Amino acid sequence: MTGFGKASLQLSGKKITVEVKSLNSKGLDLNVRIPAPFREMELTLRNRIAALLERGKVDFSIYSESTADESSSKINTGIITGYMNQLRELAKATDAELLQMAVRMPDAFKTEREEMNEEEWKQIIPVIDEALQNIVTFRKNEGAVLEKEFIGRIENIRKFMNEAIALDPERVTLIKDKLQTAITELKANVDENRFEQELIYYLEKLDITEEKVRLNNHLNYFLETLQGNEANGRKLGFICQEIGREINTMGSKSNHAGMQKLVVQMKDELEKIKEQVLNVL
Repeated sequence: MTGFGKASLQLSGKKITVEVKSLNSKGLDLNVRIPAPFREMELTLRNRIAALLERGKVDFSIYSESTADESSSKINTGIITGYMNQLRELAKATDAELLQMAVRMPDAFKTEREEMNEEEWKQIIPVIDEALQNIVTFRKNEGAVLEKEFIGRIENIRKFMNEAIALDPERVTLIKDKLQTAITELKANVDENRFEQELIYYLEKLDITEEKVRLNNHLNYFLETLQGNEANGRKLGFICQEIGREINTMGSKSNHAGMQKLVVQMKDELEKIKEQVLNVL
């Protein structure tokens, strides 16, 4: 959602600049600043921006910079003359000194209200569209970089998962040996058939086959969603939650130092994905 777009236009006596900035946000948080003469177009403008940008904390600004010698501020001659007459009664001063004091008083200058110029607005609309298109292009370029990062980290999680699965036979053997050693140290007579049944039950509780299948499916679903054309940031966030759930379950069942180390690496990759998913539309 992060992006920036800018475009400008030179009109008669003024320069118009349009800027759009965007940061991460759960929804569309739109702040619009436009010159007073165009304020009546704000609602139309908001709808135009919302349709194109969809999400993000968006700051949209139109700046009007005068390039002509004329000013919209005019001297309020009557008011200034009145101030000078009143000041003359209170203090001995030259007309120049009285004028310096009078121009600092309220309403010494009046600003003529500029009215909406529809012809100007028609010329500004393409500049607005250009700035919005620039921020969309910026977002797409950022998205292409993020896509490569997501794919790399998802494949890293898959690699660590497969390495953990490869350790499973070793883990099962260690669990069996550990239980057998505990029985031997107790010097107790144990029914071998009952022992085998209990061992199978215990190993079934620690089996991670289902977690492996679900995790692999979630990784594939993440990549499929990533290729979609619609806005999918929220959906990717939900998939990340499911990926994390399976990784945590694998960690709690592992009982193996090497496997737990791989689980930590998977979690680290997932956290980095979650951080960047917040920047996806």
